[in-house]
Amino acid sequence: MEELDEEPLVTVIPGVDSNSKQMCFEWGPGEMLVCETLFPKGHEKKGSGCPNIVIVRKDQDMYSQTLRKLFNESHGIFVGLQRSEEELAGKSRKAQLVRVSKNYRSVIRACMEEMHQLAISTRDPELRSQQSTQVCILSAVELIWNLCEILFVEVAPAGHLLLYLLDWVRLHICGVDSMVREVLSSDNPSKHKDFWNTIGNTQTLTEMELKWQHWHEECERYLQDGTFASNPHMESICKILLGDENAMLEKKELMTTWYHFLVTRLVYSHPTVKPGELRFYAQSSLDLFLGGESSPEPLDSILMAAFEFEIHQVIKECSIVLSNWWFVAHLTDLLDHCKLLQSHNLYFGSNMREFLLLEYASGLFSHHSLWQLGVDYFDYCPEYGRVYLELHIERIPLNTEQKALKVLRICEQRQMHEQVRSICKIMAMKAVRNNRLGSALSWSIRAKDAAFATLISDRFLKDYCERGSFSDLDLIDNLGPSMLLSDRLTFLGKYREFHRLYGEKRFSAAAKLLLMLMTARIAPCSFWMTLLIDALPLLEQKEVIFSAEQTYELMRCLEDLTAGKIDDQKLQGDDVENTKVDILRLALARNLARAIVKEGTLEGS
Repeated sequence: MEELDEEPLVTVIPGVDSNSKQMCFEWGPGEMLVCETLFPKGHEKKGSGCPNIVIVRKDQDMYSQTLRKLFNESHGIFVGLQRSEEELAGKSRKAQLVRVSKNYRSVIRACMEEMHQLAISTRDPELRSQQSTQVCILSAVELIWNLCEILFVEVAPAGHLLLYLLDWVRLHICGVDSMVREVLSSDNPSKHKDFWNTIGNTQTLTEMELKWQHWHEECERYLQDGTFASNPHMESICKILLGDENAMLEKKELMTTWYHFLVTRLVYSHPTVKPGELRFYAQSSLDLFLGGESSPEPLDSILMAAFEFEIHQVIKECSIVLSNWWFVAHLTDLLDHCKLLQSHNLYFGSNMREFLLLEYASGLFSHHSLWQLGVDYFDYCPEYGRVYLELHIERIPLNTEQKALKVLRICEQRQMHEQVRSICKIMAMKAVRNNRLGSALSWSIRAKDAAFATLISDRFLKDYCERGSFSDLDLIDNLGPSMLLSDRLTFLGKYREFHRLYGEKRFSAAAKLLLMLMTARIAPCSFWMTLLIDALPLLEQKEVIFSAEQTYELMRCLEDLTAGKIDDQKLQGDDVENTKVDILRLALARNLARAIVKEGTLEGS
């Protein structure tokens, strides 16, 4: 766990502990709440006087495997909407928004069905309970989304509105359809125990809309004439067709919910209801259905807010009730594209859409793989998205080089230069600690960190002096322009080039490069003796490699080194070093003599 810069906040809670009377808690890394609690009495660990540390995740739903599919699938829908939003207008745009809404709902339903199957198949009672609870939540989420789609996205007009609401009820309340199938599949449907209940609940066909007025008048006449007085079932049906609320409430157990009652009531009393009239029917239906026996549930309040066209109240209630930000973030984004939230800004400057997307994306960043989805959500938050992304990127644990490269590409694509340098430095330090000098050098070059590149280059040279060979030759051979990042890195690259030329028996080029490294003061002072020793094989070649002038330069370098004129560097006066100097002087003198003879001969000829 990361160390905190300050002492944890302490909140005094009376009665939590009879001795200390307090509980400490603090936000930890990855959106976690770290709580200090006491072991229950009788459950203390033997020999342990420490409190329990309990970790409570802010977005626990992110860790559900099935819900992760919801997050992944909806991410593609979200990004597609952002990219195509400006391409369409008018009716085409509305059709696109409706299609996007239906896509979101299809993803919700797919996840809900998968969870339902898991709940059925599992033998673990606790897991079954969790899955069943999640199914109920997703069912409620789709119910709310579908209603918002009808009222705010589709914007169904009077005359068509009821048809959409009928489909809405049929989709989310399956009891009627299953009852119809059961009755029709029986040997004698008219004798089935649910026959009359089924007849009362299937008079909602599309053609009834056209014939409603005629049916209404005919049913009223039959009822007044007492035509069906001898048959209570038919009399009840007539009352329902006339929109008699008491008759409908007598069948309350068949409707299960107040909004089922609402749609049934509208079918038989006001099939051409206008959107603006819904709030009155919805409120009275809720009151009639509950009858004062119970108070509305949170779902009831959310649906009521939708019927009242209080979009912001719907979002607010859902934010309070639901356990994560997925629903409110995506619904709000869709409604914002419908131009329904433009006037609603929050007190700190951001609008509601951006605020909810920021919260949702922040939750995604707490997960080891979903954080990649969060990047795109931050990208489409124009005001604060980049700031949030920069802060969250810095908190991603760089466990592997592969993950670091993913994060790095994201930062490079968005020109987040500070974060790029930070990531590269972190990875370079990790590589150095693991003695992976090639990787460390690669990261430091990518970070354009001259000081660190110099440090690693020195490590390479030190290893070379100890082992007599370079590691990671491919990297050093292909430094290219990157070697200009620092003088030491330049020397490392050029020194490796010297060895390559020597290995290819291009002795003249190798000698010229070696002398340049010393005379141009590119080589570090501590490495001069090594370079001079490297010159010995060239001095001893049968063919004269170093000219007289080049030999004089090498002699001057050796004298500067032995006299301590190079940045106060003076050779240690031990026998080994003295032997090296003597050998070099002899080799240089012999080469000088050979070079003078050769050059004099050439001039004479």
